[in-house]
Amino acid sequence: AATAATPSESPSAGSTKPSKPPVLSSEIREAFLAHYAALGHTRMPSASLIPEDPTLLLNVAGMVPFKPVFLGFVDPPCDPPCVTSAQKCIRTNDIDNVGRTTRHHTFFEMLGNFSFGAYFKEEAIHMAWRFLTEVMQIDPARLAVSVFR
Repeated sequence: AATAATPSESPSAGSTKPSKPPVLSSEIREAFLAHYAALGHTRMPSASLIPEDPTLLLNVAGMVPFKPVFLGFVDPPCDPPCVTSAQKCIRTNDIDNVGRTTRHHTFFEMLGNFSFGAYFKEEAIHMAWRFLTEVMQIDPARLAVSVFR
């Protein structure tokens, strides 16, 4: 079941409210990466579009480069064990819809923050909430958070 909640105020370390929210994709990307870097995440470069994973033909999601860490095959690449990235991706699972809608793309960047045991859902929600409300300046009344339990 999913439950909706509004995260309570959390300490403001790691995020400062800009005078105006980022608008350009390059500004949003940098704001996202800077927000999570200020919270102790290591910035990771985008991995190749051709993953080292033999089960995948292309890099289809932001977490693909970290799959060996999540599966326990390798140690996290940093300490503390949390990273942020803007991963270049190619999607093919819904390629028949590309060009038919404005939301289906084949090539895009996926922004992500990943914890390899450093934090879990509650902390992730607070971090994302602060990014959306403080950095992007989205009205909290327009947001809802749900957590699958």
